[in-house]
Amino acid sequence: MRKLPVAGTIEIAPSILSADFSRLADHVRQVENEVHILHIDVMDGHFVPNITIGPIVVKKLRPHFDLFFDTHLMISDAPKYAPEFIQAGSDGITFHLEAVDDPAAMIQQLRVLKVSVGVSVKPKTPVSALQDIIADVDMVLLMTVEPGFGGQEFIPEGPDRARELRTMMRDDQRLQVDGGINTAKAPLIVKAGADTLVAGNAVFSHPDPAQAVRDIQHAATDVK
Repeated sequence: MRKLPVAGTIEIAPSILSADFSRLADHVRQVENEVHILHIDVMDGHFVPNITIGPIVVKKLRPHFDLFFDTHLMISDAPKYAPEFIQAGSDGITFHLEAVDDPAAMIQQLRVLKVSVGVSVKPKTPVSALQDIIADVDMVLLMTVEPGFGGQEFIPEGPDRARELRTMMRDDQRLQVDGGINTAKAPLIVKAGADTLVAGNAVFSHPDPAQAVRDIQHAATDVK
């Protein structure tokens, strides 16, 4: 099982939600030499108002890439489906605090399955809601758009929420941000303490996805 990069390094995680599914492997291949993490958005049409992919897509992609598969479960029944995604090849599972009745049990389940553990909160959930479990995860995912669809605008409260979260976290934990990330927003969120930036539309809608990743990486690491 692949591990997350050591916390603190700035990592761009392209989201396949914005990739061309008619040539998904080819589209991912355009960025694989620029990144270490591939972000896989899973939506069920219940927890969020959209439906994306199931484990079969992860299984088909897995043999072709040595990237860390970061699977973001925006679904109501994460405890049921997480093992299927792990069996298909996911290296890390991020579940939503709002969707799981017993987050501590979910974390323990994922530990037993020996994958990296992440927890996510939606924009309207106070970050303080994570207080009881934040020490037990490898990564926290802060949504800076309402989950469900790509291409949304970054919410202006994002950096302040990231700063608050960072004060709750250890140095060896990653703070990931997802939603509206581009070259303009990347420096703001990195300055606020994030080190893992999910970018979908800004990468895969660009005529040269690899260059788009390099541009975001440069903007994120050139923080004064």
